[in-house]
Amino acid sequence: MSVSAGDGADARGAVAISPEASPPWLRPLVDNLHRVPAAFRSRLPADALAWMAAAGARARVSGASRDAAVLMLFSGPHTGTAGAPPADVDLLVTVRADSLRHHAGQAAFPGGATDAEDSGPVATALREAREETGVDPQRLRPLATVERLYIAPSGFHVVPVLAYSPDPGPVSVVDTAETAIVSRVPLSAFLNPQNRLMVYRDARTRRWAGPAFLLNEMLVWGFTGQVISAMLDVAGWARPWDTTDVRALDEAMTLVGEGRGRR
Repeated sequence: MSVSAGDGADARGAVAISPEASPPWLRPLVDNLHRVPAAFRSRLPADALAWMAAAGARARVSGASRDAAVLMLFSGPHTGTAGAPPADVDLLVTVRADSLRHHAGQAAFPGGATDAEDSGPVATALREAREETGVDPQRLRPLATVERLYIAPSGFHVVPVLAYSPDPGPVSVVDTAETAIVSRVPLSAFLNPQNRLMVYRDARTRRWAGPAFLLNEMLVWGFTGQVISAMLDVAGWARPWDTTDVRALDEAMTLVGEGRGRR
């Protein structure tokens, strides 16, 4: 985990992060964010991990990989106790437009590739979140970053940026060519064991099934599902759920909107 003190930007123009700005209920996640990469990998079989590591190494050597960052924005009251998030806490999630080249139609955190003008991953995550959802970065408090993770299908090395806002203001789709849905999803929907399942892309990758969340308007799976699952685990928020409910992606997608989510 990378942590910097202070608010705003430092003398070099980098956006600073302030873990001390976290509300008490979010501290279990902030304090254990360094454990997310290990928790992220824990549900993958050894052959999948080996393949991902090799792909990431090849991308670094060849220069084919790109840096990116995503924003994991939790919103809710500053009151509450450690380990007990208030009922009205939510997490900002988008669904990518069907026309995009990478991860079309997939639920994701707002984020994207690093621009040359970005001072670092926090700046990238805030800029991309504003461009995709209209959220005002001035209302957000960046808290910490996760060690970068490699997404093999798109070739990005991604830094997840954890942030908090007591009130992020209005959010919505800014560009329909990039984003289909912008939603502040109640944290309770991710905590509900009945909304959880394991998803694999096709029969060849059944052994590589990963954690997913079936919500009213989206299926959160892949990289984003794995990261959210890891966050719940390291924060101590996860409840026992049926990891034997393993479904193909196409089958799971047909269940979206059938009433299992958002409870």
